[in-house]
Amino acid sequence: MTATRVDANVIRRLPKAVLHDHLDGGLRPATVVELAAAVGHTLPTTDPDELAAWYFEAANSGDLVRYIATFEHTLAVMQTREGLLRVAEEYVLDLAADGVVYAEVRYAPELNTRGGLALSEVVETVQEGLAAGMAKAAAAGTPVRVGTLLCGMRMFDRVREAADLAVAFRDAGVVGFDIAGAEDGFPPADHLDAFEYLRRESVPFTIHAGEAHGLPSIHQAVQVCGAQRIGHGVRLTEDIVDGKLGRLAGWVRDRRIALEMCPTSNLQTGAATSIAEHPITALKDLGFRVTLNTDNRLVSGTTMTREMSLLVEEAGWTAEDLRTVTVNAVKSAFIPFDERKALIEDVVLPGYAAAL
Repeated sequence: MTATRVDANVIRRLPKAVLHDHLDGGLRPATVVELAAAVGHTLPTTDPDELAAWYFEAANSGDLVRYIATFEHTLAVMQTREGLLRVAEEYVLDLAADGVVYAEVRYAPELNTRGGLALSEVVETVQEGLAAGMAKAAAAGTPVRVGTLLCGMRMFDRVREAADLAVAFRDAGVVGFDIAGAEDGFPPADHLDAFEYLRRESVPFTIHAGEAHGLPSIHQAVQVCGAQRIGHGVRLTEDIVDGKLGRLAGWVRDRRIALEMCPTSNLQTGAATSIAEHPITALKDLGFRVTLNTDNRLVSGTTMTREMSLLVEEAGWTAEDLRTVTVNAVKSAFIPFDERKALIEDVVLPGYAAAL
């Protein structure tokens, strides 16, 4: 494939893969309004368009903690079986409509128990909703495979419980684990026992690092905890000077530890200053296994098509670049090798050839 610039209509048709996308950050605004009314939760506005705008504006604070605070309203409508089923099913259908063929969705079950659901019931319900969405997407001719990452909240004390759930449900749709929440002051190594347990049980995991906190968080995630991927990792550039990689950056690149990069979200939390200067482009050009992600589609007002389009328009990306990060994502997915290989050879590469 030659270096080819592509427009948004072509990008929408391209097969996509997303590894870093939060279930509670990707609800449809209209769904939030309807479910909030059903459970008696007060929203900033009951107009879906105004609510979408409120989310995007509220998240543009340049501060990760304030960004996370916007989840109050989505979590409020995800405390019942009915709410979780609907949110999970719509999650899949929205990805399929955007051309996503593989996704990993992450959420923290402990945040969905205020309505009386047990942790295991939360996971079972979400998996049921995801399965319904995948069945509908396949029937519509837009199949998408979705695996689940269970999260522990790094500032609370239930991370090991979440790890236990990941082990218990690893043959029922759960493909891996993560820790999420405020980075600064809550280092990954605080939960080393959970990560050691997951390694013993052969459950892969990623760790949010290098977003609100710098190189020490990435070092702990990779070298102490043993993460196979890094959530965000934008501050890895602090270990690169004039194109020369420091030891940590070299380790991450040379061992193909994937970086789950989320450009729009990083602008909102202050981890990057612009799409044109976002570290994703420099890291891609230096040979890192960069992947492109949405993080939170409602909160960031984005889709995979939009993220790709922004990089094409503002950072000079080509179709070849988009194909590279898509293949990178599938290569780094937490599913078996033969299934990753089939996705690349049978879906991603032919899809790019057909669209271009």
